Amino acid sequence: MKDQLEILKGVHPGLFLSRELRNRQLRSGAFAESIGVHPQTLSAIIKGRRNMNIPLSLKIERSLHLDEGLLMTLQVYYDIELEKKKEAQSYHPDLSIYRKILFWDTDFDKLDWNTNKRYIINRIFERGNEKEILETIRFYGKDTILSLLDLNNKYAVNLKSNIQKYLNYAN
Repeated sequence: MKDQLEILKGVHPGLFLSRELRNRQLRSGAFAESIGVHPQTLSAIIKGRRNMNIPLSLKIERSLHLDEGLLMTLQVYYDIELEKKKEAQSYHPDLSIYRKILFWDTDFDKLDWNTNKRYIINRIFERGNEKEILETIRFYGKDTILSLLDLNNKYAVNLKSNIQKYLNYAN
C-alpha cells in the first residue's frame, strides 16, 4: 500500500475511485446503489466536487476489497496538496515591482514563485530592469540565484552582464 500511496499522493480519492470502477467495469450509479449510497453523492465525489468521508470510504473499501483507510488517506494527502497550493499563492515577492510583460508567455497571476524559481530567476536576469533584478535578489537571496542561473547559456548576453553587475560574480 505504501508504494501505491507514494504514486497517488495529492490525487483526489474520487479520481482513484473512478479509475477503480472503470477497471472493474462497474457503473458508478449501480455501484452506489449496491453499497446503499445515493448515486449523486458518489458522482460528486468521483468528479471531485465533494470530499470523501469515513463511513463512505469504509463501505467502498469493503465492497471493492481495498486496503482499509486507503481512500481517507488519499483524501488527507489531497487536502495537504490543496493547502500547499494556497500557501504557495501567498509566497511571492512584491509583485508591483514587476512588469507583467516580462512573463509574456505565461499567466503572470498564476506564477508559482517557488516551483518555477529557476525559470523566473533566469527570465528576470536576462530581461528584467534594475528594480526587478534587485527585488528578485531580495526575495530569493544571492546563493539561491547563483545556484539556479543558467551560466552556460551562450545566447543570454544580458544574463551574464547582470550577474556581474548585481551579484559581483565573474564566471
